[in-house]
Amino acid sequence: MPTMRAAFATRFDDTDPLTALAVGERPEPTHPADDWVTVEVRASSLNHHDLWSLRGVGLTESQLPMVLGCDAAGVDPEGREVAVYPVVPTPGDPRGSSILSEYFPGTLAERVAVPRANLVPLPDGLSLADAACLPTAWLTAWRMLTTKGRLDEADSVLVQGAGGGVSTAAVVLAVAMGKRVYATSRDAGKRERIAALGATGIEPGARLPERVNVVIETVGAATFDHSLKSAAPGARIVVSGATAGHEPKVNLRRVFAMQLEILGTSMGTPGELYELLTFCAERQVRPVVDSVVPFSKVEDAFARLRSGDAFGKIVVDHTA
Repeated sequence: MPTMRAAFATRFDDTDPLTALAVGERPEPTHPADDWVTVEVRASSLNHHDLWSLRGVGLTESQLPMVLGCDAAGVDPEGREVAVYPVVPTPGDPRGSSILSEYFPGTLAERVAVPRANLVPLPDGLSLADAACLPTAWLTAWRMLTTKGRLDEADSVLVQGAGGGVSTAAVVLAVAMGKRVYATSRDAGKRERIAALGATGIEPGARLPERVNVVIETVGAATFDHSLKSAAPGARIVVSGATAGHEPKVNLRRVFAMQLEILGTSMGTPGELYELLTFCAERQVRPVVDSVVPFSKVEDAFARLRSGDAFGKIVVDHTA
């Protein structure tokens, strides 16, 4: 059976997930349906989803070994450069769909199979490495700001917990849209990096100079009260994660008195990914890259992600 080089989960370890990571040979991708194609992966990027998979979140023992990775860019069967939209139809899942590396092998491999409709052509001027950062975290941030947050109607935005993939993307995109951006971080060094991106870095819980029209929430319980207090009348608080607690206390009197909207979202559509790629190419917006690691040292990329020190995306170069 033909094989390829891949990084995959062999078991689960909640305490030390990196010990569950293996790098080696896996079977070539197969096509569950006639409309699936194989993409030659040139670059991918890591997400916390990959660490959660190694911990056993979203996977079962029967699905192992599972090739990890959600994000990728590469070359389609016709030789065109494409970004891979990572959400695939999954009839057996209650959601009706899943993200790559949940039911179907992921992108941390030489090749990945997806429906042809999941291939989004790269616009001129956008590299494969940059495109590999966009389909998950950046797409989520784009949808939070545009479709859900309606940032075109707003002047200001607060991003909680900047430094992570989604929140850093939200800062860069909102600045590129010409909005006043505030972003929180407990780390003084990260606040300085936020300022270098064009936003105002503030400590968590600090009073803002103004109430904002949109709040980007990926932190959860630790910051949600601050998000409510920082919201202007009619503001949208858009939630796509809860890294610091998923059951915050919510002052409902503030919600109805200020007529706030609390909106949940996850990922985006292929059309929104195309919009994001086009926006980045036309506005000369590039993802914040923490580091580029050759696939031969992919274990180092996972260690960097787990350390919590990364600022922006960790890119894996599949050509090295």
